[in-house]
Amino acid sequence: MNDSAADLSQRLLQLRTAQRSSPMPDWATRAHRLRRLEKMLLEQREAFAAAINADFGCRPREETDLLEIYPSLSAIRHTLSKGRRWMKPRRRLADLLFLPARTEMRPQPRGVVGIIVPWNYPLYLAIGPLVDALGAGNRAMLKMSEFTPRFSALFAEQVARYFKPDEVTVVTGDAEVAQAFSALPFDHLLFTGSTAVGHHVMRAAAANLTPVTLELGGKSPAIVGPGARFDHAVERIVFGKMVNAGQTCIAPDYVLLPRARVAEFIDTATRTVAKMYPQLAQGGQYSSIVSDRQYQRLVGLRDGAVAAGASVHPLSASSEDAARRLLPPQLLGNVTDAMAVMREEIFGPLLPLLPYDTLDEAIAYVTTHPHPLALYLFEQNAGRIEQVLSQTHAGGVSVNDTIYHVAQHNLPFGGVGSSGTGGYHGEAGFRTFSHIKPVFRQARVNGAGMLNPPYGSRFRRMLELMLKRG
Repeated sequence: MNDSAADLSQRLLQLRTAQRSSPMPDWATRAHRLRRLEKMLLEQREAFAAAINADFGCRPREETDLLEIYPSLSAIRHTLSKGRRWMKPRRRLADLLFLPARTEMRPQPRGVVGIIVPWNYPLYLAIGPLVDALGAGNRAMLKMSEFTPRFSALFAEQVARYFKPDEVTVVTGDAEVAQAFSALPFDHLLFTGSTAVGHHVMRAAAANLTPVTLELGGKSPAIVGPGARFDHAVERIVFGKMVNAGQTCIAPDYVLLPRARVAEFIDTATRTVAKMYPQLAQGGQYSSIVSDRQYQRLVGLRDGAVAAGASVHPLSASSEDAARRLLPPQLLGNVTDAMAVMREEIFGPLLPLLPYDTLDEAIAYVTTHPHPLALYLFEQNAGRIEQVLSQTHAGGVSVNDTIYHVAQHNLPFGGVGSSGTGGYHGEAGFRTFSHIKPVFRQARVNGAGMLNPPYGSRFRRMLELMLKRG
């Protein structure tokens, strides 16, 4: 059942009232909440996977385990092992002229965190930020996607079993509910989704001066360098593009590769797909597109590109099946920036190939387009790797692989520019959902009074000393 927009404010009030009664929960309380989250995942693993599969039409259980269950559990366990240390104040000496005073940075929960969850990884992109929010001592309110209704309803039901409504609460509903949710005066709001919707979320949050973390998307390039291990590069690009049928915000969106190797890329990718998915249409290991709307959008991107002069290179002998929303992977050649497929994030199993003559040309292409959420570089030469890393902007980078930089607890995950703002995961997530409160502790014996008026010769001597020492 969908939640009404009118119900949201009351839920937020319940969470805020509870947070104010216990604004700084100790580590035992935080750890208990995280262990309940872990317990829910372990006990409901089968049911969650089945609900996601039903929403997609076909979502391989193996992919749900690998890309949703595993990283969710891993994030919980990482925070359980490190969180007590993260929440301790970090003490520092005061600046030289203010000694013997002391300073410290004291993490405090922001309060109540709002989390807007997308449809493509509805479990992990709910649990991941929730882990960081709970580890930082917050309470949380989640808005689930209406495009995965079975999972959203089940997740809301199970969260209500494992958590009190003044700890974590889950909201379901359509775009109207999402709009009302974005306008609530949270202490922090995290949104994962498209850049277009991100604009609306940021505007709504601005009315309350709510700080936001936006995890958006964009067109993430894969650069095959002149010195790449070519077969390895093709394999990893195919893997990154085909898990969840390309419905991944950090999936490779297009490939920049040496002009002389385009035909070789097509041949190698075809063999790789046959090896990874020997029964693509029947094996149950290749995901369906989540909805008819998304399926038709992808077909429209491809057909529009073909009408404008692009070529299509199927990577599988399996046929498209609109009734099952099965769209086999396809490479696109002869693409131009005038085509919608090169202007919009694809979010599906279409992969344009852009040949280049020099690596400088490839870098220039990336830098003259909006900053992507991810960048993938395949190269063995250290100098070329450094050239790409130093001359491009991206939310995150994997060198000689795809996707897996997002699974590193010690690396923040986030975008830059149009691909997002802010980041989370691990300690970075703890700090995103904390206010790092600075504290200055003055010593009993100190020289602060020497700066008091009236401003005589002693004051001027002190000021000159301060100006010299900076």
